[in-house]
Amino acid sequence: MRTSPALRRKLISVAATSAALLTAASTASAVAAQETVSQGSAVPAAQTEAAPGTPAERLIVGYKSGTAEARSNPAAEADAAAKGEKTGEDVDFQRRLGTGAALVDLGDDLTKADVADVVAQYRADPQVAYVVPDRLNKPKADPNDTEYTKQWDLFETTAGMNVPGAWATSTGTGVTVAVIDTGYVAHTDLAANIVGGYDFIADTAVSVDGDGRDSNPADPGDYYAANECGSGVPASNSSWHGTHVAGTIAAVTNNNKGVAGIAYGAKISPVRVLGKCGGYDSDIIDAITWASGGTVSGVPANSNVAKVINMSLGGDGACTSATQSAITAAVNRGTTVVVAAGNESDNVANHSPGNCNNVISVAATNRTGAKASYSNYGSLVDISAPGGQTSTGTANGILSTLNSGTKTPSSESYAYYQGTSMATPHIAGLVALVKSANSALTPAQIETAIKNNARALPGACSGGCGAGLADAARTVQAVSGSGGSTGGTTFTNTTAVAIPDNGSAIESSIAVSGRSGNAPTALKVGVDITHTYRGDLVIDLVAPDGTAYRLKAASSSDSADNVSTTYSVNASGETANGTWKLRVQDTAAQDTGKLNSWQLTF
Repeated sequence: MRTSPALRRKLISVAATSAALLTAASTASAVAAQETVSQGSAVPAAQTEAAPGTPAERLIVGYKSGTAEARSNPAAEADAAAKGEKTGEDVDFQRRLGTGAALVDLGDDLTKADVADVVAQYRADPQVAYVVPDRLNKPKADPNDTEYTKQWDLFETTAGMNVPGAWATSTGTGVTVAVIDTGYVAHTDLAANIVGGYDFIADTAVSVDGDGRDSNPADPGDYYAANECGSGVPASNSSWHGTHVAGTIAAVTNNNKGVAGIAYGAKISPVRVLGKCGGYDSDIIDAITWASGGTVSGVPANSNVAKVINMSLGGDGACTSATQSAITAAVNRGTTVVVAAGNESDNVANHSPGNCNNVISVAATNRTGAKASYSNYGSLVDISAPGGQTSTGTANGILSTLNSGTKTPSSESYAYYQGTSMATPHIAGLVALVKSANSALTPAQIETAIKNNARALPGACSGGCGAGLADAARTVQAVSGSGGSTGGTTFTNTTAVAIPDNGSAIESSIAVSGRSGNAPTALKVGVDITHTYRGDLVIDLVAPDGTAYRLKAASSSDSADNVSTTYSVNASGETANGTWKLRVQDTAAQDTGKLNSWQLTF
């Protein structure tokens, strides 16, 4: 559906007042917008869209210097009419931009295929220097939360989860996340996103709040004295663990205060199961059941049913049938269950619920993107996320909401923690973003999307860290139809290759086998390149028969760092099986980089 002129004016007006603009289109389309294309080449989907999934209403056409169309409005108008006649579309010259380019309107209700026909006509014209869609921009700046710059886990290129890139599409609106943990201690940077939960601790020795189960999930503190939780166990102050986890998922954002939450449009339902010395399986099982909309005897029906459960908790041993039954039932009700792999530097197979079926089991990475020293590992780990490592510096932990009280609640605060407990809410927050972007997805489809769009771990992991480091932007783009991969067969090369500064092109190969027929019309090419000035780079996909498909051209005006995106290529004329190559060349001096990994998804 085309937006009305009034709505378009409103959007443009809002964008004009923003100090920073982030295009709603992908990095791929931003790069493609500066390319000069040749006759006969396929038109990438990104060059037909005003925003992901939205056909362009106008094109910006740059004519070569000295041509009549570059100097004369009537000539540009006549050219637009001629292109329209060839394609059967109503193509009209609108006005001349300040750069000299022509703005061309495409008429009403065009599909992306219709737009592609017009774009192809302009691209085939030797008088045309470039043709790009008139893309829709949205106001987007870094959150104004005062501690946001310390949240490396959200945005840093090396080991962050690429969260800001997802926010233009989804913030988690409409999704409730149940944090099954120690409960919630009041915090003004969370309060607006807290909805009703429940206290499931039946044993008053554990609950330390003077009663058993009730509708108040407030965290009174979980401190204990030396030997109180077992012989030789030292004393511990209150952790306020559930509040720290909740802040990572959905701290209030853009409020000029504290930290930003990954899914700051989502709501948190605090479900208390952990108190002094921990919590029992029986309480956790009931909490899983209730949080996901099941019935628990003696407990009122849940009016805030969660589509995501976060369990940053665990114990030793196999996943019991009792716990597995609760998890399976929750997943069957449509709730995605995200759990910590554990902090014993051991195989997760030895620790529950990280070893249960039908969960997303999360390992922790440090600030360099390697497995954190404490994190569990193994074939049952599904994905990795930032968990921090404070042994290398406090600021290398995960900063989130907390309380300053050592025993009972005192003033609200913020603190750095480390652990798979901190990695897990990163994935729970991502699940909320995904579910908000595409509410029809099942837990299994969400897990697949997160895995398929992860990037290779920047650092080392021995023993198994799942599909890699989760990438929020890629995953959300995939499920919303604007990039990434929601499924299919993926072939990956994770061998890093240095890119010489202003030097010869490098190539990285992927051998594709087991496919039948030709490659798809939308072959997904995922690229992860670290580079200090990406405008220097030219990137091509080379098919098995040697045909090169330009993914990115060099551009002196593109001064941003890195290329971390997924391109879509119409490779339907190529045999799928064979050796595909990614060719990368740095065409200017002074900036360096490397190809970290790349993948093809058929």
